[in-house]
Amino acid sequence: EVQLVESGGGLVQPGGSLRLSCAASGFTVSSYRMSWVRQAPGKGLEWVSSINSGGDITTYADSVKGRFTISRDNAKNTLYLQMNSLKPEDTAVYYCIKGIQRGQGTQVTVSS
Repeated sequence: EVQLVESGGGLVQPGGSLRLSCAASGFTVSSYRMSWVRQAPGKGLEWVSSINSGGDITTYADSVKGRFTISRDNAKNTLYLQMNSLKPEDTAVYYCIKGIQRGQGTQVTVSS
C-alpha cells in the first residue's frame, strides 16, 4: 500500500525557514517523479516543485524559485522541501504527491 506522510509544517515569521518531509512507503521514491503542491485557504491546488526519478532535474513554480529547494534521501525513502525566505503568501497546506496520490498534508503558516 502506498503511503505518503508529510511533516515539518508550523507557524513561522516572514523571512523564516522550514523543512518539510514526506516519508514514503509501499514504493521507492527514486523510481518516480515526485512533487510538492500546496493549497492556500479558499484556493485550488498549486504545483510548487518536482524532482525527476533520476534526481538530477528539479523544477519550481516561479513563485518559489530561488527560495525553495526540493530534494530526497533515497536511503530514507523520503522527499524534502526546504523553504527559505518565507512569505505570508506561502501559507497553505503542503502535500507531496506521486502521480495522483497524496498524503494528508502539513500546514504551513507564515505570519508575524
